Amino acid sequence: MKNPLINKVSIILFLILLFILEVYILKINPLVIIFIISLFLYLEFKKKISEGIPYKITHLILLYLLFVFISDTVIRNNRPIYFIPFSLIPILVTVIFSDLEISLIMSFALGIRFSFQINNFYWGIILFTTGIFSSLISWKPRRRFKIIQAGIFSGLIQCIELFFMHNFMIKEDFLIYPWLFLNGFVSGIVVSGVLPIFEYLFERITNISLLELSDFNSPLLKEMILKAPGTYHHSLIVGNLSEAASEAIGADSLLSRIGAYYHDIGKIIRPQYFIENQLSNQAFHEKLSPALSKLIIVNHVKEGIRLAKRYKLNKKIIDFIAQHHGTSLVYYFYLKALEDNKEDVDDKLFRYPGPKPKTKETAIVLLADSVEAASRVLRDPNPNKIAELVRRVVNSKFIDGQLDECPLTLRDLEKITEVFIRILTSMYHVRVAYPQGVSS
Repeated sequence: MKNPLINKVSIILFLILLFILEVYILKINPLVIIFIISLFLYLEFKKKISEGIPYKITHLILLYLLFVFISDTVIRNNRPIYFIPFSLIPILVTVIFSDLEISLIMSFALGIRFSFQINNFYWGIILFTTGIFSSLISWKPRRRFKIIQAGIFSGLIQCIELFFMHNFMIKEDFLIYPWLFLNGFVSGIVVSGVLPIFEYLFERITNISLLELSDFNSPLLKEMILKAPGTYHHSLIVGNLSEAASEAIGADSLLSRIGAYYHDIGKIIRPQYFIENQLSNQAFHEKLSPALSKLIIVNHVKEGIRLAKRYKLNKKIIDFIAQHHGTSLVYYFYLKALEDNKEDVDDKLFRYPGPKPKTKETAIVLLADSVEAASRVLRDPNPNKIAELVRRVVNSKFIDGQLDECPLTLRDLEKITEVFIRILTSMYHVRVAYPQGVSS
């Protein structure tokens, strides 16, 4: 993670450059720019755009400057106002940041700024209201067509608004209406096309990209199915647990599920050394020392990160791979080392390298991974045993400090625990004994 001081200095420099550009070069009213800067600072203090890597206010300012560049280019070249894509930035902000507050504030800032740029309050209203409607329509899209749909609706809204405000504006030819509709439609198409570029630049991942990663024909998941089927099945269950728990506490359920699918991809390299991929008569660790076994087990995190980077997975997914064990103790081989040495062994030598989970989603996957693995070895599972096991695992991770760096609260942990108990209990429910040869 970047140095916080460097991040704060970069924010100050961005804001100073923004003020100089707008006031001294583009001649915008300084009070307007001070007001817009205060909106950006409000978002920063609210920590609305600080999730993951902090101080992403710079990304928001870059999107604002992108609109400034487009609008200023159109106006300076005496092109019609409807050449400016009013809904482009609001849709882009909504899809990238998945936060309506950020998008609405950005639309408001752009509307105010545009009003003063062209000295026409009504066009500013059109930009602002277009931003509101396009943001609402494009919020958390799961298909690219929804983004294009947001562009189509924003084009219609622009035409309707212009119709009612026509008497207050400079009289325009009625040919402006199809152009305004086309404006919104093209904005939606452009956003759907450039979205991967901004995801890469801003280190974000959208619902659309997540759903593309959920395709089991994707190279990594396909390789896991073939080489490590046990790990694949384990990841599916962890994904279901994580998704349900995330929904219960208001976290990003889709991100949790897809992160869980990929959290153990490093086991593809040596699948036979992980118990879920072993046959009953296999014991690959019997001839190895506890220290060497620990290295093989822990190394699946490093191998997973290497594979993820080779396949160009988004950083948000790589975080799940790196953080899903935190600095947990490889308990089985630690105990084995104690037995073999007959003396104290430094537990730091038998811990994962970390880092610990930084977000709610990665922390939930850590807990779901541990709970699912522990439930597999539970003898004669019943609701009471499952509840006791889940609470013990969650409490042990909390006491061990694995959740110290994530924003989960005690209330969140209680809700997560209840979800895990409910799902695992339904998975291990007692089935009716049917007569031989009869199935349900």
